[in-house]
This record gives sequence, structure tokens and C-alpha cells, in this order.
Amino acid sequence: MSLWLTHPLFIPSLVVGITILLWATSLLPEFITALLFFAVAMVAKIAPPDVIFGGFASSAFWLVFSGFVLGIAIRKTGLAGRAARALSSRLTDSWPLMVASVVLLSYALAFVMPSNMGRIALLMPIVAAMAKRAGINDGTRAWYGLALAVGFGTFQLSATILPANVPNLVMSGAAEGSYGIHLNYLPYLLLHTPVLGWLKGAVLIVLICWLFPGKPHAPRDLTPSEPMSGDEKRLAWMLAVVLLLWVSESWHGIGPAWTGLAAAVITLLPRVGFINGDEFSTGVNIRTCIYVAGILGLAITVTQTGIGSAVGEALLQVMPLDAEKPFTSFLALTGITTALNFIMTANGVPALYTTLAQSFADATGFPLLSVIMIQVLGYSTPLLPYQASPIVVAMALGKVPARAGMLLCIALAAATYLILLPLDYAWFTVLGKL
Repeated sequence: MSLWLTHPLFIPSLVVGITILLWATSLLPEFITALLFFAVAMVAKIAPPDVIFGGFASSAFWLVFSGFVLGIAIRKTGLAGRAARALSSRLTDSWPLMVASVVLLSYALAFVMPSNMGRIALLMPIVAAMAKRAGINDGTRAWYGLALAVGFGTFQLSATILPANVPNLVMSGAAEGSYGIHLNYLPYLLLHTPVLGWLKGAVLIVLICWLFPGKPHAPRDLTPSEPMSGDEKRLAWMLAVVLLLWVSESWHGIGPAWTGLAAAVITLLPRVGFINGDEFSTGVNIRTCIYVAGILGLAITVTQTGIGSAVGEALLQVMPLDAEKPFTSFLALTGITTALNFIMTANGVPALYTTLAQSFADATGFPLLSVIMIQVLGYSTPLLPYQASPIVVAMALGKVPARAGMLLCIALAAATYLILLPLDYAWFTVLGKL
């Protein structure tokens, strides 16, 4: 015991361990835990300031920030509401069609609106209005199904879109800070969308229709919408350009974070933009930005102090990672991510897992980038609602009981691991990633 107390990794491990514990148990608000980590890490001198505060220099931090700014503009101008109503107003003829439209809308908005919380805040009132027109009342199982479609569609399916999910951004920032690996928008989309986007979305729709049956019967709303305002048109064009630049990143080399930041700056410009200073100060969730910076700083600290290597060596002794058994190794790496989800929740898992990726790559013979990518299936498939804060928020806004959320979580996780995991392994193999 005395030898461990004098070990050079004791203090850094203690600081990191307590930080993870506080995030996992929510004993303190997440942003306060992040600030506490910054303060204690600096006082204890466990790493240089540029390492501890490295999250603020990460592209992931600035993409979260710009996502909040763009989300304010989209809601204020009414552009997202118009698009959502146009897509959903005629999709209430049958329950499967209605559920599918909500899931599809949740997924589609992720391409133009990076913030999970922003999309949920935008979609819940729209879906509630859609349900009311269809004769579905609050507090019914059918309503629970629609509210969960927003939460699960927003969080789980958006994991296939690099800039659209906080864990993705944490993973991207950790890979960049730890290994100098820059993840590209289009290759990431190709790798994850067929299985974890399209197929998982189909499974989600089937499960909601089965577990939360409903019978919509409202007549179609044929009231014409008002013409688009000038601000709506200008914002629509700007978002189209941003999306085009995100998709073509591999050609021009400008990362999604910097494209998003440029769009956010334009959004804030006087007389040119769409929001003022008061709307910025009340609409941008600085708490979440600090939390993301804390997670990224923790990830870089874990790498630079050697904690990641030490934990990786310990896991290597107990996990069945074998270069001769690729599927078993794929399964084991997904299992590690799933286990970490219980401790750190989805936002924190990539911070630790990514720092261990090199050790996992050495043991499995998989390319380092592939090892990093394997974790997406695990952290995007929570077994319990608390592991994914966007799902918790959607349940709270929709007043969905915990039992209903837990039921869908377990059912979708079972289908994912039994059906989609082998298909995901096959897709990785087809693309030559393993």
C-alpha cells in the first residue's frame, strides 16, 4: 500500500478517478465537476496547463459551441419549425408511418443541427402538436412512444454523423489530442450509417410500434403555411453551404468545427446575423461547453500522464483480445465500451476508451483507427436511460415514466447486440477496416 501511495501515478489517478466518479453519480452538476477537475489538477500539478486545459483548444469544443449558436438562430427564425411541420403534417395516417416520420425527422435534423439537446428542445413541442392533431393524448402509451422516438432517434442514430453527437465529438477530440488522428465527415458517415443508422432506425421503429401501440385518427391539416421570411431564406442558404462544406471536408481540408464556428460568427454579426447578445447569453449552454472541455482535458491528461497505458495493460490481462480471433476481439472491445457506459455514461466513455486504443490495437492486430471506431456501437447503445443524457431530457420533457424508457432501452440494446453487432462486424470487414 505504501508503495502505491508513493507511485507517481497515484495523485493523477486519484484526481481522474474522483472526477469520473462525480460525473457517473451526478453528485455535483457536470460543469462544476469539470471546473473542480481543472482547479484540483492545476493545484496538484498533475500535468502542464496546456494538457489540462487542452479541451478548450480542441475542435470538439468549438463544434459544440457553434452548434448552440446555430440552434438559437434556427429556432428564432422559425426555419426548423417550418421544416418539421412540412415533413410531419401529412404523416399521421397510420401509427407506423407516424413513428417512422418522428424517427426520420430526429435523424434528418442531426445533419444540419449539431446539438442533441437543441434538437430535442426543438422537436418535442412540434411532435406534441403533431400528436394532438392525431388524437393522441399526453400520458398514454402512444405518446410515450413518440417522446421516446425523439430521444432515441436524436441520440442513438445521430452517433453515425460525426458533428451531431457529444460522444462523437469527445471521441474526435480525444483521437486528435492523443494520436493526432483527424476524423473525416464522409468516411465516418459511410462506416456507421448503414448499420447503426438505417438498420438501427428500422429496428427502433418496429420496437416502438410493438411496445407502445397507438391509433392516430386526426384529419389532415391542410392550412397553408405563411411565406418564408427573409431571415428564414438567408439562414436556409447559409445552412446549405455549411452542410456542403461538412460533406466535402476531405476535399478542402477545413474541419467541421471551423466551418461551424465561421457560421456561428456570421449568425452573431450585427445587422447581418440572426441573434443578438441577449439571445446569445441566454441561449448558449456554457455549462455544457465547460463540461465538454473538462472531458476532453481529462482524456488528454489520462494519455499524457500514462494512466491510460496503465489501465490498458490491466484490461489486456482480462479481456479476450486475440489477433487470431477477430470477431471475438470485436465483441470484447464492444463489451469494454458497454461496461464503461455504466461507470462514465456515454459522454465520458470515449474519453477513456480512446486513450486505451493503442494498447487494444496492439493486442488485436486491428488498425488504430478501426479500434477507435468500434466503440461507437457501444456508447450509442445505452442499457439504461441515465447513460445518455439526451434520452433523459426527452423523457423529462415528455413526462415519460422511467419504466417505459428502461423497457425500450433494454429491448433496443438486445436487438443491437444480437442482430446488429454481427452485421456491423461484417460491414467493417467489407470496408477493409479489420
